[in-house]
Amino acid sequence: MLKILSVDELVPGHYVNRVVAQQGNVVMRSKGQVKTAVGIEKIKQQGITKVEVDLSKSRIEAPAEKEQVAEPELSCKPQNTEASGEDLHKANDLYLEAVMIQGEFLSKLKSGAANDITPIQNISQSIIESVFDNPSAMCCLTMIKNADQYLLEHGINCSVLIALFADHLGYDSVIIEELSLGVMSMDLGMTWVSPEIRNNNVSLTQDDWVMIKNHVEHGLDLLERCGDMPTISRTVVEQHHERVDGSGYPKGLSGDDVSPFARMAAIVDSYDAMISERPYQKALPPAVALKRLSKTPGLDSELVKQFIACIGIYPVGSLVKLKSGRLGLVAKPNPDDMLKPVVMTFYSVVGNHHSDIKRIDLSKIDDEIEASVQPADFNINLPRFFRDVFVHQV
Repeated sequence: MLKILSVDELVPGHYVNRVVAQQGNVVMRSKGQVKTAVGIEKIKQQGITKVEVDLSKSRIEAPAEKEQVAEPELSCKPQNTEASGEDLHKANDLYLEAVMIQGEFLSKLKSGAANDITPIQNISQSIIESVFDNPSAMCCLTMIKNADQYLLEHGINCSVLIALFADHLGYDSVIIEELSLGVMSMDLGMTWVSPEIRNNNVSLTQDDWVMIKNHVEHGLDLLERCGDMPTISRTVVEQHHERVDGSGYPKGLSGDDVSPFARMAAIVDSYDAMISERPYQKALPPAVALKRLSKTPGLDSELVKQFIACIGIYPVGSLVKLKSGRLGLVAKPNPDDMLKPVVMTFYSVVGNHHSDIKRIDLSKIDDEIEASVQPADFNINLPRFFRDVFVHQV
């Protein structure tokens, strides 16, 4: 049964079918249940005044049974937005908070004290909301990497990337939330693997490989202690190292036996690993990593093409060198010409020094990207510069 309600009549549990009246240009990203008062408040803030609800799908619960996780079902979905200084500030604060929460959760897992995955669910939800508020800001932060925090940052980066990817493919908010939680949790079992093996920069022994491959099963065991996980989230944890050609682990699944969600997770997992500096490998520039990703056996080739279309040849946040001899961070993609994004320049290669930050739209000037590069090539501590200087000057 469908019924038109004002937003003041909405209560947690109502299933919103569509927007009927509004002030502004907010669009419904997906149909779905509004689960919290926070979600309703966000709908009001976006200028929506009337909605159509499906009472047959609504689940109105008693106040004592309401969940406390903020989960708005409607949002303004920006297209090709460029992050402002304020956006970067907010995204940076959230990212650092996510790293802290992830670190605390991993510490509890190691000590056997973790029995509730709610903190990870909450921060995953916050990341998704931030991704849809301004995808450029969050995408930028996935590129500003600390080499000594790979295990902490990897899950968060993959959470951002999977949200962008899943939205690009048209999945609804519920699936995106479960995917995000899954990729944020997929390497929790690595806490069981010693740092000496994780960071080994020489050839691993057969026993070492067995330990690493067992991180999937161990991660599932750890998550069992923390309560029920959504089916998609669990599948991602269980299958993110499986490959469509049967070359993956732990079960050697192939073809249709590998979930499409696990295939997506495998792509973002592989990509973020490629562009991250670790003791046994140098980080690849994003453009190089995407090219290598397209040739990696075992990954779903069609999904890889979609992923590249989603983040672009020069992803937001990637460091590029211009023909004019300047370095800059990609700030905004150009859907009409992927080779000519908007870039924020900050460094002179000719003078080997930082310069004033300038916004350059490559589609409007006589300059172009010469190469996708790494901060280490120019002795730049990008995380420190980004957080101490760049965010404040943009």
